[in-house]
Amino acid sequence: MDESRIVEVEESHLARVYHRFPICIRRGRGALLYDVKGRRYLDCMGGYGVSLVGHSHPRVVEAIREQCERLIFCHSSLYNDVRAELVERLIKIAPEGLEKVFLSNSGAEAVECAIKLAVKYTGRSEFISMVRGYHGKTLGALSATWNPKYRKAFKSILIPNFKFVPFGRLDRVEEVISNRTAAVIAEPIQGEGGVHIAPEGFLQGLRELCDEHGALLILDEVQTGFGRTGRMWASEHWGVSPDVMCVAKSIAGGLPMGATLARSEIMDSLRVGEHTTTFGGNPLACAAACATIDIIVEERLVERARRLGGFFMELLSNLQDLRIVRDVRGLGLMIGVECRVDIYNVLMGCIKRGMIPLYSGRNVIRLLPPLVIKEDELAEAAQILEDTLREEEQKIG
Repeated sequence: MDESRIVEVEESHLARVYHRFPICIRRGRGALLYDVKGRRYLDCMGGYGVSLVGHSHPRVVEAIREQCERLIFCHSSLYNDVRAELVERLIKIAPEGLEKVFLSNSGAEAVECAIKLAVKYTGRSEFISMVRGYHGKTLGALSATWNPKYRKAFKSILIPNFKFVPFGRLDRVEEVISNRTAAVIAEPIQGEGGVHIAPEGFLQGLRELCDEHGALLILDEVQTGFGRTGRMWASEHWGVSPDVMCVAKSIAGGLPMGATLARSEIMDSLRVGEHTTTFGGNPLACAAACATIDIIVEERLVERARRLGGFFMELLSNLQDLRIVRDVRGLGLMIGVECRVDIYNVLMGCIKRGMIPLYSGRNVIRLLPPLVIKEDELAEAAQILEDTLREEEQKIG
């Protein structure tokens, strides 16, 4: 199918709910994507954080192939070998105390499970979430998500029990937390919200307040987990272990999967039948996830993210000299470039030069490249971004 036909079909028949870039991607390998005409792109979007081990990693491909030949689907009402192998791998690398797992299909589903766990375990119904926080668009996850543009059309059916406080303001959390609070939910680094990093002492303070009031601490590591920030879990930067943790995106090398990890007594509060999903823990996704975790550990991608993140940030420091750039921030290979202007032209300019960026709102360029990206590819991406921003600054005058 040629490019024009691809665009015609998708525009005519797919729900128009995504911001679309004018590229038709056909294949990928590592940190590179290729369109239907064979043009090469540096992938700094990384599938919104999914493509952590790169596109079509040979070990993931082989794991999927082997599992396809053996068994594609097995409902969780039956035991399965590869599912058990994945659970063992997850528990081994999980933060201290998280020993039970619920497998699902996405980050939003992982958050839905966390919300229900908090209500069931504590017997309470109020939640505290963060301004600029993003947790998904299903109804429970959307109730925990702050951005009014996502909430407005569905406000009448959202859970009203969420109180939003400014991210990083422990004093504001202290004002609203009470013996009615089931949980506090937060991202260690707000991705969709603009790559805002938790200030020192904030996550530690949340941990203490939750302990003091008998509330659960839920950390959403859907985007920050599995080494993205230079630690296996971003919460490790602050030495904090949550009661419940939500993960997804990169967990299965590109296949749909989410997971909710919790302390045993919390997960055990759910009775049989109270929270299930048909495709959760299916062998195909589990096989891909086992391979992905093995790649992260054996290829030392966590350490690689830390090293390459420092290298990339040093390259991007040149951007601070530009008048249209307000800030460059991030941890590991999760980086945001905040601008003083609308970034649409910058995004399009990067694409024309052969680099696919991501965005957070209208003024933050978000960069989530695969952790397998090479130094020369990062240097090329940094140069493309700098050239494009300088061109935009010259246009503005």
